[in-house]
Amino acid sequence: MEEALPTVLLPGESEALVESLRNFQLRDIGNYGWIRQHEHIEKLNMQAILSASAGHEQLLTELLVNNGKIPVLIEELITVEIWKHKVFPILCRLEDFRPKSTFPIYLVEICESAEDTILDLIDYSHRKLTLLAARSASGKIPVEQKLQSEDLANPSSMQELKKQAEEMEFEISLKALSVFRFITGLLESLPVSAATRILNTHNFPCLLVELVEHSPWSCREEGKLKKYENGAWYEVPYEDHVKMTKLDGQVWIALYNLLLSPECQRKYNFNNFNKGQLLKLRTFLTDVLIDQFPNLLELQRFLSHLAVTDPAPPKKDLILEQVPVIWENIVSKNSGKWQAIAKHQVNNMFSPSEEELKSQACRWAKTYNLDVMEALIPEKPKCGMCGSEAAKRCSRCRNEWYCKRECQVQHWQKHKKACNLMADTLKKIQEDVQVQTTPSK
Repeated sequence: MEEALPTVLLPGESEALVESLRNFQLRDIGNYGWIRQHEHIEKLNMQAILSASAGHEQLLTELLVNNGKIPVLIEELITVEIWKHKVFPILCRLEDFRPKSTFPIYLVEICESAEDTILDLIDYSHRKLTLLAARSASGKIPVEQKLQSEDLANPSSMQELKKQAEEMEFEISLKALSVFRFITGLLESLPVSAATRILNTHNFPCLLVELVEHSPWSCREEGKLKKYENGAWYEVPYEDHVKMTKLDGQVWIALYNLLLSPECQRKYNFNNFNKGQLLKLRTFLTDVLIDQFPNLLELQRFLSHLAVTDPAPPKKDLILEQVPVIWENIVSKNSGKWQAIAKHQVNNMFSPSEEELKSQACRWAKTYNLDVMEALIPEKPKCGMCGSEAAKRCSRCRNEWYCKRECQVQHWQKHKKACNLMADTLKKIQEDVQVQTTPSK
């Protein structure tokens, strides 16, 4: 019998955590309240994934929209981005400072409820995708690499931290691509300024062409093709070399939404440069690609028509254009205070005591418990003996899976040593957590 999906939060708990979400000042990033809120957001995120797996994905969305919390999440996203560019470099130059935590990125699911903050989200997506395209063009996309012996001896070295930062930035940029693709499908319900900002201020169509050309999520290593998907690089079998990945699909859907929208065609400036960049797409619109994504046939026809015509320049309508305010407000409020903010944070937030670190580690361990993390993995577990899909696991170490009792018995001699080691380690961790959480008399 398959195990039921675990529950991270009860409905009442989810509602309470959503209602408690609030914005933090730039100088408060990393303090106790900020960290606790991010623990809550991680739990909400995991519960949303589990709810979606059970077909109830609208529950958390309704809570966020009804409580007006989508703009709060977007402002938090921009605040952390500014902190990373303005304060973090100063922190890294301060003596004996080493970052001890990372900051998550939020994938906003309902753009309509973002209201005017959608412009800040568009700007954020543009910064991330521009960085992704630039790094891809210069060959600086982080691919899995083996650490040198000296790095293994010193895993907390700045070189390792830099590598982790690059990998995290790459993953965040890919999430930004998903966010932007979602935005392009909702242009009709967004503020009028959103389309203008996408098409003319940032020229997203040409940026997307760059991503199609360089495909940052694909690379060749020692003559083998590798692609990035579901958080990891994998070697692509020869027969799947021309298979479209999910990330390829995100770019093509965004291009399809933008270029075939009558409103976008009316507003976009098809000058010689933009036209030349867009026509590069015809090289990639092969029969094999169109077979996988038939809707691209319409895009191919549009580009063929564009090649032999000169569209009229867009009319300059007299409108009052909205501008993003979150970034400007935060920067203007904290301008000239970056050094002071960094010193405040290194003294009050990034120099925790051993007891504080243990307490935080215990809370995160409870958040990322084994049952929940395994339920979030898209692939079904495999039997350790025969490789079939498994629904039961070793009750002692809870690490090895089996499809039936007979396979577990046959595999025991091979599994015994690892099982004992895992069980002893888990017991020790549980004892340490119990000691940490038991109040002293």
